[in-house]
Amino acid sequence: MIGKKAPAFSLLNQDGKKISLKDHLGKWVVVYFYPKDDTPGCTKEACRFTELKKDFDGSEAIILGISPDLPEKHQKFISKYDLNIDLLCDPDKKVIEKYGAWGEKNMYGKKVMGLIRSTVLIDPNGKVVEHWKTVKKAEAHPDQVLERLKLALG
Repeated sequence: MIGKKAPAFSLLNQDGKKISLKDHLGKWVVVYFYPKDDTPGCTKEACRFTELKKDFDGSEAIILGISPDLPEKHQKFISKYDLNIDLLCDPDKKVIEKYGAWGEKNMYGKKVMGLIRSTVLIDPNGKVVEHWKTVKKAEAHPDQVLERLKLALG
């Protein structure tokens, strides 16, 4: 995936507004995939992206979280934790699958099919410059993404 054009998508955000990747050409885009709103790891990751949003904004980077949850659930999650990032809805998991974020994973020692916490960093030309296929430490991951973005910016 690195070095290739990021798969196009258009999804609804928490407000029911359609957000397309092509709308953000010319900017850096962080697309992070997470299993479910208001679960421990997902909450830590979303809260940390929110805390770092000013740093991402300063680099003219957009943060988009994607999960199978619907707009109403995203709205509750955003309100509960005062999040300031767009959360997109992919209930059919089509975009999640395009980005390789759906597959077999290990949960509590059992192999199951599910959403794999992962992230893609896309440059202003729409190409993937980094792909974290599996994120192990949700809370620390946004810092890794920011460091990689700073490295790319020189």
